[in-house]
Amino acid sequence: MYIPRSIEPKIKDWLFREKIIVIYGARQTGKSTIVRRILADYSKNSRYFNGDETETRRLFGEAGDRATLKRIAGEAKIVVIDEAQKIENIGLKLKILVDAYPQQQIIATGSSSFDLANKIAEPLTGRTVQFTLYPLSVAELSRIWGETELKLQLPNLMIYGAYPAVVTASSLEEKAVILKQLVTDYLYRDVLSFDRVQKSEALRKLTEAISLQTGNEVSYNELSGLLQIGKQTVISYLDILEQGFIVFRLTSFARNLRQEINRSRKVYLIDTGVRNALINNLNPLSLRTDTGELWENFVAAEFKKQQYWAAKDSAAKELAGGLSSVGVETYHQR
Repeated sequence: MYIPRSIEPKIKDWLFREKIIVIYGARQTGKSTIVRRILADYSKNSRYFNGDETETRRLFGEAGDRATLKRIAGEAKIVVIDEAQKIENIGLKLKILVDAYPQQQIIATGSSSFDLANKIAEPLTGRTVQFTLYPLSVAELSRIWGETELKLQLPNLMIYGAYPAVVTASSLEEKAVILKQLVTDYLYRDVLSFDRVQKSEALRKLTEAISLQTGNEVSYNELSGLLQIGKQTVISYLDILEQGFIVFRLTSFARNLRQEINRSRKVYLIDTGVRNALINNLNPLSLRTDTGELWENFVAAEFKKQQYWAAKDSAAKELAGGLSSVGVETYHQR
């Protein structure tokens, strides 16, 4: 079952406006589904490539000039490159295509904003429009469920999260299996490929530690001591986890940006199901001691999905406020 995504019409609005459309988001959030739906409207005049496939990487890897790239793209009106960050020098190659053939729509997706953004930032300055796809939001689910069903499903959303395959699973047992498989097979696939990650086990333990501290202020020094790694390594790994759409950080609200960056911070998981799977606790709310923290993470993630805190001029690149800045105090009553 396909659940309509809020960004799909926004993406379609940008088609054929001489911009490369870039869609970021964790694996299994539905990026490929959206682009395939767009391609369905141009089924006889489109091309699809997957950067995870060896043949795609070879094909683009050997293409260093406009003529060769044009043979790859052909006369298709739309060219989609899934997981584009896997392709060597993808930024320069996309620049050659968009400069030479601006009427051809290129859509690139990436599971790591850090990896893909670094590769396209300089070559494609001013030539892209970018979107981020998160797990399903309450707003998206309310359109198919309605208010009554949404209230009934809320405990399951808090426990199992909102990845599309998890939400549409037919039973709680199936949700648990899919969620654990997602964490095992996909969660770290891209972040562990970064050269900056030299201690994969430390990165995994950092994610688990953050999951256990949900709702509490995070101390880089404390995490450094707990994991026996340097403070700068903790900060670097958190950057990677954030750019890999696994966690996000909130600073306490301040009206001055410089003050805000130096304030205390909390770290949340993008998806509460992933958080619960990481700490191996998929118990119902009635059997949990962390319901308040779980609810806080759930609410914070919903605001994140709506881009509520996105700051245009933020040197921290991400969030400009905390829950208090929008007058939200989270608590959960059994």
